[in-house]
Amino acid sequence: MTTKNFIIVALVFLIDRIPNANHGFYLVLGPFDDIIQGQQEWVAPKFKRFYEGLTMRGLVIGVLVFAMFSVCWAAPTPAVVQKSGDWTLDLRFENPQQITLTGTVPQRYWYTIITLTNKSGKDVDFYPAAQLVTDTLQVIPAIKGTSAVLFEKIKNRHQGKYPFLQLLENTGDKILQGQDNTVDVVICWPDFDPNAKSVSIFITGLSNETVAVDHPADKDKDGNPVKVYLRKTLELNYSIAGDPKFRADQKLKFEIKTWVMR
Repeated sequence: MTTKNFIIVALVFLIDRIPNANHGFYLVLGPFDDIIQGQQEWVAPKFKRFYEGLTMRGLVIGVLVFAMFSVCWAAPTPAVVQKSGDWTLDLRFENPQQITLTGTVPQRYWYTIITLTNKSGKDVDFYPAAQLVTDTLQVIPAIKGTSAVLFEKIKNRHQGKYPFLQLLENTGDKILQGQDNTVDVVICWPDFDPNAKSVSIFITGLSNETVAVDHPADKDKDGNPVKVYLRKTLELNYSIAGDPKFRADQKLKFEIKTWVMR
């Protein structure tokens, strides 16, 4: 292993070990989501060119700066005990699975099913969003306008367990209170980088808990830090098992579920 690669490994080690370092990284990217979305083929090559152009001095400085930044500016975490008026939906989830639509050009998709129950004692607003983020820096938003063919194929696969399955975009803007109003929702993504070793799924809209924090760099016209508003977000982390050469056989292995402010 070269010294340069060793330092890259050290940086990854820091990201994994410093509390909320990953969350701080994605918080910085957050305001640029609309630019990053749909540019998954752009992100990884840019990072590769960035990596190849780094000098040893730049790497060392980068590790030190990132460590100081992550310690001094870690993203806040959700409240252990929610404030009066705050709510979070109860949920269950299935491991993401892949599915392929055959045709002239076969198309592979990934999807997950979540089951939501509102036990807050009142009907709540529901404005969800979901992203799949790979360790190769792809940021992929959930599909909007899922094709009827894709949905029917997923629905038929799970007809026995989820007879009333709905698409995320068709769930409506309210989740009614009570067990009788539990909903089963499917979320779909296009295929992601086959070289990825892990993925994280982020789903917002499952809680109304929010927090405002100062952006670490951006200032308004008066010189005050710009406020960034974070929402309580479900994070599901998976490792990827199997050889990417045999993509159809690859599966996602569940690692950990957590709630973050993002």
